[in-house]
Amino acid sequence: MAAPRLPSLLLIAPLLPLLISFCSCQVGNLCSSARDCGAGLYCGNCPAAGKTKPSCIRDLAIQPTSVVDGLPFNRYTWLVTHNSFSILGEPSRTGVERVTFYNQEDSVTNQLRNGVRGLMLDMYDFNDDIWLCHSLQGQCYNFTAFEPALDTLKEVEAFLSENPTEIVTIFIEDYVRSPMGLSKVFTTADLMKYWFPISEMPTNGKDWPSVTDMVAKNHRLLVFTSNPSKEASEGIAYQWSYLLENDCKHRFLCFNRSEPNDVLY
Repeated sequence: MAAPRLPSLLLIAPLLPLLISFCSCQVGNLCSSARDCGAGLYCGNCPAAGKTKPSCIRDLAIQPTSVVDGLPFNRYTWLVTHNSFSILGEPSRTGVERVTFYNQEDSVTNQLRNGVRGLMLDMYDFNDDIWLCHSLQGQCYNFTAFEPALDTLKEVEAFLSENPTEIVTIFIEDYVRSPMGLSKVFTTADLMKYWFPISEMPTNGKDWPSVTDMVAKNHRLLVFTSNPSKEASEGIAYQWSYLLENDCKHRFLCFNRSEPNDVLY
């Protein structure tokens, strides 16, 4: 009499944990849904970078202060988004179809929630107001405009209010010509209470205050402009007096994109 055959399920069952583990894709792996990705990742794409096929992307950056706290501000590396306002799928606010390039998928609020601590914003005079535009030749058009700068700055204010130990830096590509235009929009957004004053910004490459001191003083918003005249006229720091931006190549060679006199990072 032949021995009874064991159910095939008994042979398959031990393989299930292995199959499940193979489905936990890592950063950059192709995916079809968030369930394909490992912990802390989501499934998305980045058309602006030429990546049209969904892949696993990290959804939350690790804050450097959670690893080592209390260092000078310039001793940390902070995540910054380029053209933070240029958001794919953002509806037109002018009634005209937008014709421009897009750099982000998340709202500014979600960028901040996901660990971004620096925002690059292009500000222009438009419609008797200050707008965020991804435009050309220093002129904002109805087909390159995104939204009034005030709306985005209110998102920043809400984040700082809800997160009293966080610090945000704003880099302005500045095309605003209206007198005191930037100062007015930051004041209206109720951001001046977080303002890091120019008088306390170190020069000649010296260390900045510690993040602990900045939080204690509520100096949790750093703002830099690309227009050198705004430092004297509006009290907004001219970026190349305090910053150095390098161009990372595949060989990690660094070239100054401007001619800064002092170095922050």
